Amino acid sequence: MAEAREYLAGLSEETATAPWTLTHGERKVFTLPRIGLMRTLAFNHLYHHRGQLTVYLRLLGVPVPAVYGKSADDNPLAAAAAGG
Repeated sequence: MAEAREYLAGLSEETATAPWTLTHGERKVFTLPRIGLMRTLAFNHLYHHRGQLTVYLRLLGVPVPAVYGKSADDNPLAAAAAGG
């Protein structure tokens, strides 16, 4: 993580906003600024693992905490009303 932060902090504006293109053979699939691609990949990776976490917790019968916002298993109003 430290290496990634150091790398990102060292990027110039020009390098970070330079286009990156995904191709399939000769066909261009999409183009994004490099920083946008890195952000998208990092967030998609995070979302994927949060999804895995919620599935594992459900399979184990553990209440799912609010990892994306409100959770059906986590009701902070009920805890406050109970004095917790």
